[in-house]
Amino acid sequence: MSIQGWMKVLGAACILWGAAGTGIWFAGRYKQRIQELEQLKQMVFLLKGQILYASAPLPEALETVGKRVDGILGKLFQETAASLQQQPGDPFPVIWKRCVSEISGHSALSKMDMQALENLGDHLGFLDRETQERTLLLYLEQVDAQLEVLREHRQERCRLYTSLGVMGGLFLAVILV
Repeated sequence: MSIQGWMKVLGAACILWGAAGTGIWFAGRYKQRIQELEQLKQMVFLLKGQILYASAPLPEALETVGKRVDGILGKLFQETAASLQQQPGDPFPVIWKRCVSEISGHSALSKMDMQALENLGDHLGFLDRETQERTLLLYLEQVDAQLEVLREHRQERCRLYTSLGVMGGLFLAVILV
């Protein structure tokens, strides 16, 4: 086989490898999104407990919950608490939206998930405990519904992403060779 032949085979292998890797990456992001939503659900339960039962003010409750959970979501809660303590004059929804937008590129959560998370901040902070409890419960219901749909389709979506990556790579390799 000539050098050109070997280069074509090597190029086809690189295309196949890259496309398959992309499909596997998308499947991993799907699973990571489910994990982050489950973690967020747990954190909102903890936040609800801190506000209702420990009677902690919101900055303290956010900091306590943020320290208990690792990852980008724990960082979100900790940074929000720090911002609330450093800038006491700024309204909570503004600080919350800024902190949520800072993590948006580093999280596997979808735009819809991020929008719901931002909307959570609109109704926390300055309301009475009962209203905060209802807000947190409503958000938990939304997360539960989203998780149910994601879990239901997890196996087929992950298989689809991986298969499309491999098949797309094969298609491109055949066309270009």
